[in-house]
Amino acid sequence: MTSTYRYLEEIATADVAFEAWGATAEETFLAAADATLNTMVEDIGTVVPRERRVFSLAADSLDLLLFELLQELVYHKDADRLLLRVRDLRIEETGSGYRLHAEAIGETIDPGKHPLLADVKAVTLHRLSVEKTPSGWRAVVVLDV
Repeated sequence: MTSTYRYLEEIATADVAFEAWGATAEETFLAAADATLNTMVEDIGTVVPRERRVFSLAADSLDLLLFELLQELVYHKDADRLLLRVRDLRIEETGSGYRLHAEAIGETIDPGKHPLLADVKAVTLHRLSVEKTPSGWRAVVVLDV
């Protein structure tokens, strides 16, 4: 799958903002996860599948579900020194919101192999959105770096 995201200079000057899109909400979440990783690492293709993590997350809305997913990636980067790419992701609507099941693969940070760009500290709620558009789905995310 080709990357379907772009960085937005005009939204946040001290942070990193991006827009991600896809035909489905799942594709949009995958693109947002790749954009988050690409904020940290120059070439996400250098991250190979040595370790696997499985996530099951829930939230009241799709934008908060995306927030939870991206925060999970930042958490593993900080706690386990792992760079993860989300490979398999499923979103289901529940009676009280949404649930996400995802599998991420990656490896321990190696600055010699993974030229690092920015240290993402957190995902922010500023301008966070996930919306259905006439051409698919679109998300806007601002990361605190």
